[in-house]
Amino acid sequence: MPAEVVELRSEAEFKEAFPVIRELHGELDERSYLQLLAEMVPAGYRLFAVREPSGSIVAATGVQVLTNLYYERHLYLYDLVVTQQARSEGHGGTLMDHVEDIARGEGCVYVALACGREREGALRFYERRGFERPGYSMRKAL
Repeated sequence: MPAEVVELRSEAEFKEAFPVIRELHGELDERSYLQLLAEMVPAGYRLFAVREPSGSIVAATGVQVLTNLYYERHLYLYDLVVTQQARSEGHGGTLMDHVEDIARGEGCVYVALACGREREGALRFYERRGFERPGYSMRKAL
């Protein structure tokens, strides 16, 4: 049986994915992660994972369908991460194919994301999949 994409819905499943998410967000502790998800999920955030036949989660991404004036109806892709030991096995592409199918099914015009400038490997991955860099994602700490 090949690896499959599953939607994670329960707190137990969210906890199971935490070590994978933490590879991208090393500063995040499990308690804060679960508290944030408790706010995000009711607002439409969905968490998907690649589960290997062994049952272990090797990749995860969160998405949310949003609408704004810039991207119209779009799927925003958060936190795409594949575990260090499972990289270059196609799991990122599998997740991207899955969320792009969801976006089409939801009537989205775009899939949008933000990626750190220092993450050159990730930027190349997204660009190979047809993503463009139309501008800058910016933030200001308050």
